[in-house]
Amino acid sequence: MPIYGQIQSFAVTNVLVAVARVFGGTKLGVGGLITAYKETAKLALENSVITEKVLMERLSLSFEYAEMDTIMRFIKKYQLEIIDQKLHLDCEIIVSVQKDSLPSVLELLEAYHKITTKILE
Repeated sequence: MPIYGQIQSFAVTNVLVAVARVFGGTKLGVGGLITAYKETAKLALENSVITEKVLMERLSLSFEYAEMDTIMRFIKKYQLEIIDQKLHLDCEIIVSVQKDSLPSVLELLEAYHKITTKILE
């Protein structure tokens, strides 16, 4: 629990903190062990490089070429990243959308009746 408490106080997820204690002949007792584990976990997290990663989803937009201007304005307005595009009479653009904003982006795209959306895995 002392290690988990430090993980929570640093507000990190998807992390592993391992503390190894080598017995040196001195018994610390329960309170001493808790303090040792807590402080070691704190030092490990303070000296770590914490990287933030945003979860992304891929979304396919299918439409006729005549809708290209509308789609490109939408992509620019909502700062979507284009991953792939096939521009013919029937076009398809695959964009990357933050996972937490995907429902709102899909809701906004519903207003465009000439665009078909599909979430890719």
